[in-house]
Amino acid sequence: MREYLLTLCVTAAVTYLLTGPVRKFAIVAGAMPEIRARDVHREPTPRLGGIAMFFGLCAGLLTADHLTNLTQVFERSNEPRALLSGAALIWLIGVLDDKFEIDALIKLGAQMIAAGVMVVQGLTILWLPVPGVGSVALTQWQGTLLTVALVVITINAVNFVDGLDGLAAGMVCIASTAFFLYAYRIWYSYGIEAAAPATLFSAILMGMCVGFLPHNMHPARIFMGDSGSMLIGLVLAAGAISVTGQVDPDALNLYVGSEKEAVHQTVPVYIPLLLPLTIIAVPAADLILAIVRRTWRGQSPFAADRGHLHHRLLEIGHSHSRAVLIMYFWSALIAFGALAYSVNSASMWIVLSVVALSAIGLVLLLLPRFTPRAPRWAERFVPPRYRRRRTVAGPAPVLQEPALREAEPRTPVVSGVSGANGATAVGHRSGLPDRRKAGTSR
Repeated sequence: MREYLLTLCVTAAVTYLLTGPVRKFAIVAGAMPEIRARDVHREPTPRLGGIAMFFGLCAGLLTADHLTNLTQVFERSNEPRALLSGAALIWLIGVLDDKFEIDALIKLGAQMIAAGVMVVQGLTILWLPVPGVGSVALTQWQGTLLTVALVVITINAVNFVDGLDGLAAGMVCIASTAFFLYAYRIWYSYGIEAAAPATLFSAILMGMCVGFLPHNMHPARIFMGDSGSMLIGLVLAAGAISVTGQVDPDALNLYVGSEKEAVHQTVPVYIPLLLPLTIIAVPAADLILAIVRRTWRGQSPFAADRGHLHHRLLEIGHSHSRAVLIMYFWSALIAFGALAYSVNSASMWIVLSVVALSAIGLVLLLLPRFTPRAPRWAERFVPPRYRRRRTVAGPAPVLQEPALREAEPRTPVVSGVSGANGATAVGHRSGLPDRRKAGTSR
């Protein structure tokens, strides 16, 4: 565990320290596109944050290669090299897209090529655990197609959800944390070395997100861009592919009996790994809804709009920060709920806890105007908007004459329009939500 934590810290430190110089480079290089109709931010913000994240990935792999226990991962498996090759390709395409706006079909082709590069080097799904059947061996073509599809779907799911400051990095960090806990349990508790690469990938992915988040939290100083969102999506998919397609379910010895019974016993464990969409269910749902919505309108599935889940949270009155925290909440609930269910699927307390937390999440969704207040002892650690207002004793206010009050200039405040930091402007709000069409006005 100490070596994994060291790798995580090195990755986070390199990513954090390089993000500042990368921001200056992005400004000089002109990687600051004009604000589009679907954007939430109000000021041009540099992209190319994926450059720092990629070098953090390289630093994490290099550190792990020189540690006593983790160096065996590189000696026994070619998966780390496969990950680095695919990540380098997808990162390069993302950098070009952040600067020159590459066509969506070209990016899709590059994602498929990057997945194919990983498959050629051994990072692929070899078999699937099927309930009631056992381990189903896949042919080379079946494994390749399933791996490529899994990588492409995960990359685009993460890319679609990257619409608010700190949203994509935070959600992927939550998913990779739950994934790390599961993969480490498989590797350490059951002594299965095939789970070691997935454990390493998830630790590095956590470091990449943790190191980038301080620069990307609202108001963001830099965006990760496609170079970052596609990169972390590929790393997340690589970890799921590694542990799902390489670990034999019967090797866990969770059930003494036939292979069918062993697979059936470990179904709660493999559900969140067989399909990474279960871990990143929120961005996956956003991806599916976006494709259906755009196809229904006769648009391309890759056409951008303002109908994503985070956009809808802003429309119903949530501030930028609260919308991000709500998305964090649902991601953590799904990821750690699946993790707890994989540890003990027979516990009714887990189901009841998930139901109770889901009810709390629904209440938070329906209270966009509610502003939580921190206790007195914690006010110094939270932003000013969450602190309690103090009344300061002083002289009584001087009443002005009506003529003087009329002479003062007034600054109009438009209701329902986001400010410079993404928060809803203070003012009169109608009881009905403002239903603007996509692309008209913010």
